[in-house]
Amino acid sequence: MEELTGKIRAICISEKRGTVKYEVSSALLKEGYGIEGDAHAGKWHRQVSLLSASDIDAFNEKGAGVKNGDFGENLVVEGIDCVKLPIGSIITIGEGDGAVRLRVTQRGKECHTHCEIFKRMGECIMPRRGIFTEVITGGRINKGDSVRVVYPDKDRPFRAAVIVLSDRASSGEYEDLSGPKACGILEKNGYEIIESLVIPDDKERLKTELIRLSDAREADLIVTSGGTGFSMRDITPEATMEVADRNAPGIAEYMRMKSAEITDRAMLSRAVSVIRGRTVIVNLPGSPGAVEECLGFIMNGLEHGIGIIRGSVSE
Repeated sequence: MEELTGKIRAICISEKRGTVKYEVSSALLKEGYGIEGDAHAGKWHRQVSLLSASDIDAFNEKGAGVKNGDFGENLVVEGIDCVKLPIGSIITIGEGDGAVRLRVTQRGKECHTHCEIFKRMGECIMPRRGIFTEVITGGRINKGDSVRVVYPDKDRPFRAAVIVLSDRASSGEYEDLSGPKACGILEKNGYEIIESLVIPDDKERLKTELIRLSDAREADLIVTSGGTGFSMRDITPEATMEVADRNAPGIAEYMRMKSAEITDRAMLSRAVSVIRGRTVIVNLPGSPGAVEECLGFIMNGLEHGIGIIRGSVSE
């Protein structure tokens, strides 16, 4: 298992979001929460942000004149190219029983509003070079502490995300049951659910979420539910195909074939299945019953296919 080493050049926090972070000599990290006193801490997957010192130094060579914390990063790390760390990598800060452990959860982020650095320089490195982590072992860290990174094990559980497409459920008109059904089945089959979303039947929104979950969060599997029929609002297959790198039609074809043994309306499903990067994306029907049936049809074969992509099994 590959291991990298470095050290902490700076620890930065801010009490309010949207403000520049300032340096502190030490900080207390809380398990499942983040850095005590930092506005970005909380019960989510982006608890502590990291940026490589070499990225800041290279940016300053262009005349940016930025200091540690100006990009909103919590930790500046020397000796490690943070953005190249695989999702799931374990970062250990410090030594012995008091060491803090972080798990990488996301690479880069979407920048919704341009900061002052972007306005001055025409670019900002945090959205494309920063990474985000969650705290899995808390404790106190200090400037200058050693950093060790261990890459994730290929045999770790598969990571899945679920997206439900429904105008009415997303607006609160009724409770979504398909998402929880899909999550429950995946969890019973050993998957870790990293996100579950309910969004409107909006093509661009769906594309954005598929790209984010594939590229930034590196989900092994994304399943969508809904939007695969003949209605003019049913845009799930089109959005899915537009973000695909490779087609994997056999998954959707097999679901249609098996579903046709139950109802001839299975022929009306326009669901597709594709691969983006190292992520398999599968469209499921919208009803909880059909979600359960279709996942039941494909779970065994799907696990083998995802294993091939990850490299944990052979062809």
